Amino acid sequence: MSNVPEPTAREKVERAFERHVYAPGAVLLNDWRALVGATILLGFVVMGTVGVYLVPEPTVMEGPIFVPPFTDWKYPLGTGVMGQSIFKQVVHAAPAMLQMITAGALLSVALGTTIGTVAGYRGGRTDQTLMTVTDTVLTIPGLVLVIVLATIYQPEDPFVVGLILGIDNWPRLARTIRSQVLSIREEAFTEASRIMGLSELHILRRDVISNLMPYISVNFANSARRIIFESVALYFLRILPTSQLNWGVMMADAYTGANLTNPNQIHWLLVPMALLILVSLGFILLAQGLDRVFNVRLRARHEGSASGGETP
Repeated sequence: MSNVPEPTAREKVERAFERHVYAPGAVLLNDWRALVGATILLGFVVMGTVGVYLVPEPTVMEGPIFVPPFTDWKYPLGTGVMGQSIFKQVVHAAPAMLQMITAGALLSVALGTTIGTVAGYRGGRTDQTLMTVTDTVLTIPGLVLVIVLATIYQPEDPFVVGLILGIDNWPRLARTIRSQVLSIREEAFTEASRIMGLSELHILRRDVISNLMPYISVNFANSARRIIFESVALYFLRILPTSQLNWGVMMADAYTGANLTNPNQIHWLLVPMALLILVSLGFILLAQGLDRVFNVRLRARHEGSASGGETP
């Protein structure tokens, strides 16, 4: 019989809070990169969800044409050739960008992580079959495939656009994840879990995936950046339908409707371009910060400080 008392329900909740909420939050707050990146992305998410209800939709000739930015508080980012507020356009274009990024990045990371993890851990015929599929997709020119699919189906739903763009992003991640899993499954802690009779799903979740999270988070950020740039490029080139407003459509309209050699008109193109760079920077900084969040020693240090223990 063990003399160690069974933890109460309250103690279990407190430990779960320290492990999954307090410790990661404390690590993020102590890393300026994660803090700045999370702030940028949070602002982007708020703009694409709450902002569309707070900011009225842009209308034609609601103001003078080509008002420079930061000169009139009614049009903080200026206006375009039709007198539409660029600030309103940016806000109402954000939901489409958010949907494309979410769909494309989640698809590529989920597929790449699942296929790479299962192939690396199971081995044998499962590994051969999954890697054959992965290598087959790798041989297909990704950009050409995306352009062909976009041209044939002409998708207008941003979620569908994101899924199409995510098709060519997962194979390389799957290959890299597989190589990482091949080494992790031979580690002592993974072998100990197998000897203890723990289920395969438990081992994959607690021993394998947890050790891959820094790499997965970085690849999610990279996939999101690729989705942003690819979608904007396709909309800018008018390959995708321009019926729904997004930052790529704004840049395409600015390219065709403004004299970009005129300093008083180029802001129509520079504003969405600057936002794309800012959101991309947010993903990069957050990914760098998440690398510290998944550091076991740092999290254990903050868990110990939350429970009143000594900091190692």
